[in-house]
Amino acid sequence: MEKQRVTVAYGDGIGPEIMKATLSILEAAEVPLEYDVIEIGEKIYLSGVKSGISTEAWDTLRNNAAFLKAPITTPQGGGYKSLNVTIRKSLGLFANVRPVVALTPYVKSNHPKMDLVIVRENEEDLYAGIEHQQTPEVVQTLKLVSRPGCEKIVRYAFEYARVNGRKKVTCMTKDNIMKHSDGLFRQVFNEVKEEYPDIESDHWIIDIGSAVVANRPETLDVVVTLNLYGDIISDIAAEVGGSVGLGGSANVGATVSMFEAIHGSAPDIAGKGIANPSGLLNGAIMMLDHLGLQDKARMIKNAFLKTLEDGYHTGDIYREEISKERVNTQGFAAKVIENLGQEPSQLPAARAAKGGKITIKTTEINRASKKLVGVDVFIDWDKANRDPDVIGDGLRAIQGDKMYLKMITNRGVKVYPDGLPETFKTDHWRCRFTAQNGNDLGNADVIELLSNIEGADFDFIKTEQLYEFDGKRGYSLAQGE
Repeated sequence: MEKQRVTVAYGDGIGPEIMKATLSILEAAEVPLEYDVIEIGEKIYLSGVKSGISTEAWDTLRNNAAFLKAPITTPQGGGYKSLNVTIRKSLGLFANVRPVVALTPYVKSNHPKMDLVIVRENEEDLYAGIEHQQTPEVVQTLKLVSRPGCEKIVRYAFEYARVNGRKKVTCMTKDNIMKHSDGLFRQVFNEVKEEYPDIESDHWIIDIGSAVVANRPETLDVVVTLNLYGDIISDIAAEVGGSVGLGGSANVGATVSMFEAIHGSAPDIAGKGIANPSGLLNGAIMMLDHLGLQDKARMIKNAFLKTLEDGYHTGDIYREEISKERVNTQGFAAKVIENLGQEPSQLPAARAAKGGKITIKTTEINRASKKLVGVDVFIDWDKANRDPDVIGDGLRAIQGDKMYLKMITNRGVKVYPDGLPETFKTDHWRCRFTAQNGNDLGNADVIELLSNIEGADFDFIKTEQLYEFDGKRGYSLAQGE
């Protein structure tokens, strides 16, 4: 079989040890791969490259369909960017896939029937990383959610379920609060699920959904959710399943995909040879499935399961009542190699994936008509004991003829007109101006309003235009509005 080229990074901390162990297993299994090794992470950061990856490494990554990455260390402070986030977003790795299967009794878990997959949107949401300090007291983070981003990840979750013989896809959002961002995600989910009548579907609000992951994971099958929620519940699931150290992860894109362990670089045990390589090994197994090497993936997975079943355990999962021998990193790899070609007798044996590359299309939609109906002007104001009537009356005095001040909120709560004196107020005020007497508005009207506000000596720090799209409101109402 012709060998496929794969990019490999040995990483930092325990990374080189677990990568060596993982590659030794792949070599013993005669997996037809060749490796292009790149250096990323702490050494590159400290050389002055804030992203942690060189131009040459980018070129190698883009030339190969798969990237097997060991954990890296991001130096504290100094404005260093998360390399994982940079790679995911730059290469369009839109889907993060984390399977969690209980391996009881060999790995302790209170949920022996747990077998779920979390499919996490990987590019958007709060991980856009766009933050600003706007006043001495208030900072903001932008949560960006797009229709194409939602559709790609939701459709991927249903396609993954179909290809892998899964029965149900569960959506988790907080759309009862974030009606536009999370609301869009759920709306797209409801649209896409109609194309998959053979697969069950349901929805949980993320807070109770997280509790279900923690306490009744066996009731879940495939979970699809937004970026931050997925990051949190996938770690919950891994811990509930037995150990974060066993979890592998796939970051899937249209042309390049990255595979890794879900744990960090663990510098406190680096160089001791005691780290568990199972997380990276499971990531590598996912990579083999992705590359069409399902038989090799199945063989290695079964050898891994047989090793656990035989009681050869690294220190993080070792238990005297169930384990036969505490082994180190390379010792565990050696036992897996000994078991190649064998299957477990107690744990369910792995079977070759059904295969079939998952391809994702997004629906072209007609651009909605957009009408400007007002503007939210954010003001930094710390005068008159922060009396809302003072700032409100002052703004109404200069509002002009095209727009009027409808209300002012502070941290999302209406404080003018007719606010409550008990409401705590910061120095950050959202002042909502809307069209007066049915006036048509344009950006020139916003500029004129801002000029009036500036002339009245108010410090405006940000604006958000208020639009209707095809006649539907495209902005949230305030509490009390």
